[in-house]
Amino acid sequence: METNKQPIMGKKQLLKSTCIALFIGVLVLLAAVFPAEYGMDPLGAGKLFGFGKLYQGDVESSTSEANSTTTSVLNFKKLELEKLGSPADVPKPIEAQNPPPETQYSSREDTLTVSVPAGKGLEYKFKMLKYGSVKYEWATDQGIVYIDFHGEVKQAHPLENVFYESYTLAYSNNMVGTFTAPFEGKHGWYFRNDSNQDIVVTLRLKGQYELF
Repeated sequence: METNKQPIMGKKQLLKSTCIALFIGVLVLLAAVFPAEYGMDPLGAGKLFGFGKLYQGDVESSTSEANSTTTSVLNFKKLELEKLGSPADVPKPIEAQNPPPETQYSSREDTLTVSVPAGKGLEYKFKMLKYGSVKYEWATDQGIVYIDFHGEVKQAHPLENVFYESYTLAYSNNMVGTFTAPFEGKHGWYFRNDSNQDIVVTLRLKGQYELF
């Protein structure tokens, strides 16, 4: 009868094999796992072999931070339809029904700057005749302002509570558009700066209007 003789590993060989396996495990951990999973590359192997490209932590963090910033920046009070224009108990002047003139104001173009103090608001308006048209563009040098783009009817005898019609309510740092006046009068923007720094609004106008 033949007997199978399997080699028996001695204690020294077992210890040596264990140390080699442990060394290989640590090497893989430092060279591949750390760069790919944690963004750490102590041996530089992650960059050399491309394992570092697998790390997504920075992207996720940046995305989360960007989303958080966007949410905080755009977290303004909701604007509602009921806030458009003057209160319902203020009557619209009969002059709003006047027919348009035969001749509009001559076309012109202007660039102006309006400084809106921190925590305050102010208006900038220009004169237009009924059905006159103007193109506009405005932008802030920094930050976002609240705007109420509106008009007031030209009246022979204005009431104490002035009627005004709002065309746009918004929070923005830039806006471009075309406007046709529904009646003769003053038209323009109320800019409100809710930040703690002054904001300069640069306004461009092109069309049939006159400045005050």
